[in-house]
Amino acid sequence: MTDFFTSDLSLWGLFLSSLLGATLLPGGSEFVLLGVLKLHPELFWPAILLGTLGNTLGGMITFGMGYMLPQTQQLKHVEKMRRYGTPALLLAWAPVIGDALCLTAGWLRLNPWRAALFMATGKFARYCLVALI
Repeated sequence: MTDFFTSDLSLWGLFLSSLLGATLLPGGSEFVLLGVLKLHPELFWPAILLGTLGNTLGGMITFGMGYMLPQTQQLKHVEKMRRYGTPALLLAWAPVIGDALCLTAGWLRLNPWRAALFMATGKFARYCLVALI
């Protein structure tokens, strides 16, 4: 059965899992990361980097969804996000609040490049911690 999970297929699965897990869809990619590393320990850095890339792209999809929302009504807890700005997206990996942070950052029209940088930094740190534990 493990012959089916080649290194390429495992990395693609991790990328898709991390991308979808960072959107408003339910799911997480931590177990996929751990599975890839158990089967292919030599793929430590490619797995961390692809997981980070997929998770950041998923967060930016949620950011884009927030950007497309009309600013006709106030979203909950927007003032906190406005006060902390894009550095708050270091927590974009966190369950429950991460998606809300990304959505709110897009709704506030925060700088998308800075948003992606802070998202990627937090998500990279989280993947490193998960992989090393």
